[in-house]
Amino acid sequence: MSRLVAAVAALLTASCTQTSMPEPASASAPEAAVTQKVEPFVIAANPLAAKAGQDVLARGGSAIDAAIAVQAMLSLVEPQSSGMGGGAFLTYYDGGTGKLTVYDGRETAPAQASPTMFLDPDGQPLGYREAVTSGRATGVPGAVAMLAMVHEDHGTLDWSSLFGAAERTAEEGFVITPRLGRFLQRGFPQLETPDASAYFSDADGNRLTTGDRIKNPEYADFLRRLAANGPAALYGGSTAAKIVARTRAAPLEGRMTLADIANYKPIKREALCNPYRVYLVCVPPPPSSGVGLLQLLSMLEKTDIADRGPDDPQAWFLFAEASRLMYADRDQYVGDPAFASVPVRGLLDPVYVKSRAALIGETASAPPQAGVPPGAVPAAKDNTKEPAGTSHFIVRDGQGNVVSITTTVESIFGSGRMVDGFFLNNQLTDFSFSPVDAAGNPAANAVAPGKRPRSSMTPAILLDRDGKFAGAIGSAGGNSILAYVGKSLVGAIDWDLSMQEALALPNLVARGAAIGGEVDEFAPGVVAGLAERGIDLKPGQGEDSGVHAVIIRDGKVDGGYDPRREGLVLVGTGD
Repeated sequence: MSRLVAAVAALLTASCTQTSMPEPASASAPEAAVTQKVEPFVIAANPLAAKAGQDVLARGGSAIDAAIAVQAMLSLVEPQSSGMGGGAFLTYYDGGTGKLTVYDGRETAPAQASPTMFLDPDGQPLGYREAVTSGRATGVPGAVAMLAMVHEDHGTLDWSSLFGAAERTAEEGFVITPRLGRFLQRGFPQLETPDASAYFSDADGNRLTTGDRIKNPEYADFLRRLAANGPAALYGGSTAAKIVARTRAAPLEGRMTLADIANYKPIKREALCNPYRVYLVCVPPPPSSGVGLLQLLSMLEKTDIADRGPDDPQAWFLFAEASRLMYADRDQYVGDPAFASVPVRGLLDPVYVKSRAALIGETASAPPQAGVPPGAVPAAKDNTKEPAGTSHFIVRDGQGNVVSITTTVESIFGSGRMVDGFFLNNQLTDFSFSPVDAAGNPAANAVAPGKRPRSSMTPAILLDRDGKFAGAIGSAGGNSILAYVGKSLVGAIDWDLSMQEALALPNLVARGAAIGGEVDEFAPGVVAGLAERGIDLKPGQGEDSGVHAVIIRDGKVDGGYDPRREGLVLVGTGD
C-alpha cells in the first residue's frame, strides 16, 4: 500500500507545475497508451437510454457517439431530470493517450441579465415556486453544443446516425415508468404550467400516470432536424425563436435574445485532480463544485473512516462533519471563474485541509463558517437554492475511451415551459438570489450577463497509479451531489464494498444546520449513535440520489446503478 501511495504522489507531482503552494494536478500529462480492446459498457438511469447507447457501441460507435444517443433518449423518457433544453458537464478520458478533458456545457445568463433579476420590487429574494417557473429562470441551453464539440473531437459515426432510437420512441410512444409516474402525482409547480399540463394529460384532460403510453411527435420532428442540421437546429431557426418566445412570456418574463442563443459557446477545461488513497480523482473545475468533492475526500483522509465501516456511527459522524465544513467553503467561494476569484488551490492546500479537518470534534459543532483558504478574497454569504433535477451516465467504448457526464434541466421538469417537445431549464435559479451582503461584498455566485451559475455536478474519473482509467462516478441531486458521490467513494474504496453495495448505502447529507438522511436505512444503532454525538438525523428531501459509477477491480468492470432510480448497467455490446 505504501508503494501505491508513493506512486500516486509521484503521478501528482509529474502532472502539475510546482509553485510555492502545491497546485491541484492537471490530468493532461500522463501519456498512458492503451492499444488493446477493453470491455465496453453503458450505465444510465433508464433502460431505454442505456440500450440506445449500447446499440450505438454495437455499430462501432465511440463513447461520445453512444453518449449522444443516451442523452437524446433521456430527454424523452426522463424529462424530469435532463434534456436538450438543459446543460451538462462531461469528463472525457482518451483511451489512446490517457489524457483527460473537461467539456463545460453549463448554461449561461443572457446579456441582459442583472444581479437583481431574482429580487422582488421590495428588494427581497423571490420565492422559490415563483422563480423556478418564471421566464427569467432559463439560461441559454448548453448540452447540445457541448455534445457536438465532443463529437467533433472524438466521434466515429456520423452525427446524423445517433438519434434514431429516440426519434422512433418519440413517434411510437413509451410507457411511463413508476418513477416518472410518481413525480407526475406530486405537487411540483412546473406541472401546473400550461405546457406541462397539456403534455402530461390525456384527451379527457386527466393527468397521465404509471403504465400510460405517451407520444411526443414534436420531439421526434426536432430530432430529425437536429440529426440533419447539427446543433444549428437548436441554436438558430424556429427552435431558437420558440425558446426566446417562451422565456419572454409572462409571468416574470425573461431577457433572452436570439443573439444570446446563437453566441453560446461550450468551453474545454483541464480536469482538476487530487489523490485519494491509491487513486487520482479527477473532476471538472469551477463553475462545477468538483473542488468541493476533492476537499471532502482530502479531509476524510485525515480521519480513521477507512478503519471503520457502514455499521459504525462514528464513521457517519466523521462523514457528516467533514461534509458540513466542505459545504461551508464551497458555498462561500465557488462560482464562475471568469467572474469570481475562486481559491481552488487554497481550498485543496494540504495545510488548509488539515486545519479544516482538525475542526471535527467528538460531538457535532454549530453550523461551521467558511474558512479563509490561501488566496481567498472576501465574498458575501451564499443564498443559492439549487434544487434537484439531474441525471448522470457513463459510457466506455471498446477502445477504452470513457465519457462521464452529468446532465440537467435544473429542478424537476425544468421551468415547466416546453419547446419542440423538450423542457427548458430553469438553471439561472442556481445563482445566488442575493447579489451582495450588507458590506457590499459580491456573492461569488451572483447573477451577471454571460455568467455560468455554480453547479454541484461533478462527473468524476479515477485514474490508477499508472495514469490509466480506474473508474468513474457522478450523481443527480442538486447540492446533495457532493455528499452522494463522496459517500459512494468511501463505500467502494475505503470499505471495499462492491460498487452496487456502495451506491445502495443510505444517504446522509450534512450542510449547515440541515443534516438529513435515509433514517430507516441505516444499520441498527447508527441513528442512535449519531444522536449521542449531537446529530439528530432527519428524513431527507429531494428527488433522491442518482449515483451511477464503475470501478475497475483486477481488470474487471464493477459497475453499479442507484437503486433509488430505474438504472441499468450494460456490459458488452449486446451482440
